[in-house]
Amino acid sequence: MGGQLHPWNVTARQAAGIQVELRNRLDLTWDGRIVDLVAGIDVSVVRDTARAAVVVLGFPDLRPRTSVTAEMKTPFPYVPGLLSFREGPGILAAWEKLERKPDLVLFDGQGTAHPRGMGIAAHMGLWLDVPTIGVAKSRLCGVAMEPAPHRGAVADLLDEGDPRRVLGAVVRTKDATHPLFVSPGHRIDLVHAVEFTLRCVASHRLPEPTRWAHHVAGGGAFAPVHAG
Repeated sequence: MGGQLHPWNVTARQAAGIQVELRNRLDLTWDGRIVDLVAGIDVSVVRDTARAAVVVLGFPDLRPRTSVTAEMKTPFPYVPGLLSFREGPGILAAWEKLERKPDLVLFDGQGTAHPRGMGIAAHMGLWLDVPTIGVAKSRLCGVAMEPAPHRGAVADLLDEGDPRRVLGAVVRTKDATHPLFVSPGHRIDLVHAVEFTLRCVASHRLPEPTRWAHHVAGGGAFAPVHAG
């Protein structure tokens, strides 16, 4: 992992301060690495128990390879904008169970398209020290432009305070469906974040990694297909 960044047992005010401090550590560039394995991460919370799921797919074939889960009591209340403090420890516990780490990770949540620039994909990207992408089903902040109605259409997600600043992208992953909100997390730029997101989409609106992660986090079965 990327090292112990901070304690998890903090107040909401301390958590927001940590996000601000970590923001300058993000690397929003792509190093051109080969991607053979892509993962999706999602967390399901029932009452006070979080079930984190990491699923790994081959890339670019998107064939299911493996999945791991971890369950624990949520250490932090639900506070908008502080999702990673509620779900992060469970994600780290699941991640440690992977025998082979993926080359790229998609999160069901925000990356830098966040009020403090530190959505769960960005925050956990720093912990995991791998390229991460935030793929959210709804907008958390910013002014969303409307993309064209066809698959692959992309529009800017702009900062409310500075419309010259692009926070992320509004991406249509399927014809005539609601778009997704894509932003880089860590160790990737926006152009590649959008490109990989679209390449991870098959027949559904959601990319296959996060679609599978949502399924497994909710208790669904996962059927791996072994390479070769």
